[in-house]
Amino acid sequence: MIRVGVVDSGGPEVATGEGRAFLADGSTAPQTPDVLGHGTTVAGIISRACPAAHIIHAQVFHDRPLTSAVRVAAALRWLAGLADPPRLICLSLGLREDRAVLRAAVQSILRPGLLLVAAHPAQGAPCFPAAYPGVIAATGDARCGWDQISVLGPALFGAWCDSPEHRPGGIGGASLGAARLTGHLAAMLAAGAALDDVAAATRLLSERASFHGAERRG
Repeated sequence: MIRVGVVDSGGPEVATGEGRAFLADGSTAPQTPDVLGHGTTVAGIISRACPAAHIIHAQVFHDRPLTSAVRVAAALRWLAGLADPPRLICLSLGLREDRAVLRAAVQSILRPGLLLVAAHPAQGAPCFPAAYPGVIAATGDARCGWDQISVLGPALFGAWCDSPEHRPGGIGGASLGAARLTGHLAAMLAAGAALDDVAAATRLLSERASFHGAERRG
């Protein structure tokens, strides 16, 4: 079993038992069922990629896709501080501003045996925590089929994102790309890969990549 933390909108009612909700006033509460469906979708992608994944939900938004650095930082510290912490944490979200509380939380939890994957736009301004050192940044890449990976930068990878290029009515976007890249890493761990730190993870992802460099449209 590969334990994976998902920082998002929570999960379905059957998955609320172990999860926690992180509220705007800094308090925590038992997780409530996912009303937006985003966290459920992210968890489903990870589980599809790695059936051995055990998802732990950290709910940082509820009925609107808005959160804060304080809530995300608290969620990260809680996941990393569990008695049996996850091997992977997926943040299929990103914040525009570099906040000290979030930076400090990321720096405090990054350690051998714990990998953090965060969503990042393929182009444009950096977002956080994906732009922090030691974090694996992920985005959607329309070129990538389900089993493919792209290398877009030193620590920025692209992956399948349910793009309309592959399926009519698809969604696309960095958040699903982050979920799929987390699924790749979870499957690698389940297969026995030694991914003890971000350097080992990025090296293995690069070795398995089908594309190098940004997509170019004619």
